Amino acid sequence: MGERLYPSLYQINTRVWLTELARSLGKPATLDDIPDGELDHLARIGFDWIWLLSVWQTGSAGQQISRANREWRKEFEETLPDLREEDIAGSGFAITGYTVHSALGGDAALARLRSRLRQRGLRLMLDFVPNHMAPDHPWVERHPDYFVRGSELDLTRSPRNYGRVMTSDGSLLLAYGRDPYFPGWPDTLQLDYSNPATQAAMIAELRKISGQCDGVRCDMAMLVLPEVFERTWGKRPEPFWPKAIAAVRQQHPKFLFMAEVYWDLEWTMQQQGFDYAYDKRLYDRLREGHPRAVREHLQAGLDYQNHLARFLENHDEPRAAATFPPGRHEAAAVVTYLAPGLRFFHQGQFDGHVKRISPHLIRGPDEPVNSTMRQFYERLTELLRRPLVRQGDWQLLECTPAWNGNRSAEAIIAYAWQDSDGNRLIVSVNYADHQSQCYVRLPIVGLAGGRWRLRDLLGAAEYDRDGNDLQTHGLYLDVPPWQHHVFEMATVPRAT
Repeated sequence: MGERLYPSLYQINTRVWLTELARSLGKPATLDDIPDGELDHLARIGFDWIWLLSVWQTGSAGQQISRANREWRKEFEETLPDLREEDIAGSGFAITGYTVHSALGGDAALARLRSRLRQRGLRLMLDFVPNHMAPDHPWVERHPDYFVRGSELDLTRSPRNYGRVMTSDGSLLLAYGRDPYFPGWPDTLQLDYSNPATQAAMIAELRKISGQCDGVRCDMAMLVLPEVFERTWGKRPEPFWPKAIAAVRQQHPKFLFMAEVYWDLEWTMQQQGFDYAYDKRLYDRLREGHPRAVREHLQAGLDYQNHLARFLENHDEPRAAATFPPGRHEAAAVVTYLAPGLRFFHQGQFDGHVKRISPHLIRGPDEPVNSTMRQFYERLTELLRRPLVRQGDWQLLECTPAWNGNRSAEAIIAYAWQDSDGNRLIVSVNYADHQSQCYVRLPIVGLAGGRWRLRDLLGAAEYDRDGNDLQTHGLYLDVPPWQHHVFEMATVPRAT
């Protein structure tokens, strides 16, 4: 399989997927039961990476906490009005061990699935959760020093951040896993990265995982940065990620690391050695509806943008179809997925599903397919299979006012894709609820002296334009609200 500069990733909620499969099979399903036809379909769409969420072993402690938490249960009931106790398996991030969950078929079943993925040119991504472990992880008994300890005063002052855990040596007061801005997650315990032994143990876990997959998505990866950890826990650890990533790549040089990261720390994580970092900034600006801010974000250098993971939804965010109204959803998708970087899609996104499924649940709701949305994504993913937008050169284009005093050009976001074979695409999106006009400056050599045909690959529009005018003034656009175009440019043959 050839390397692609701009790959595509598909995230699957493994436990929900297998629950649906079990319903059709009439028996419990494991990773071995995933049909080859499903994998063939994912390969045909054009994905390079399959991220299987929540494959690791979890325990009864996390499950009991999930079932008893009233706030969480309210969310579960909103997702599943017919919620049953067995639907709540506990968070897939409250891990008791980095072995594949027995209910999924164990490590051997994962190895067989990985082999089937490889046969189709698909690489496997799994979770790595650096910040915390489940309360019933064996380390709590064997290595309590790996965790952040608390005092009675801590418990009094911050009862939502500390809890008691029983061991064979008695009760321990330990901190819940958390970030510095929110209360702790009571189904997890915080690992102490100021302890070198903790870091060594987690590097050993990463090395083990790296033999089972081709890459990891690192949950809340910025929480173990020295400055963030110190702000949260008052003690500064040695840097973890550079030595952890180096240790893994000694064994697997092409192993991929993707960071879930927020708080404008994306560049920091890239400098730590991550191949990709979540681009939450682009997502937020699109959600807030600020085209100028989107354009400013896309002015960053490609040394940064090429290593961003662009998405419209994932298991943490609301569904795109519930966040972006029709029209605006498609416009946001064109901006997101035709920008450089890793294209990150989520199970159910193509069908326009609107209910987010918590990682604590192993069953999702039955939702109808939005045929309009599915057709849009079929056209978009067909476009993303083109070598031009996988390996070509991308450039943000300048949009100038169509006439003096017309500021609507600020709402239009435009890109160019080009390659050495002369293939060209012009992408434009009016990211606003009003009609917008502009001239798009085209940095394309050789426009003058001929006529050019612009054919929209995501719609029915087709225009012929004079090359001299395109060279001198640019491409004139008069675009309805939220309208998008992806124009393929080709010369118009001269009449004979």
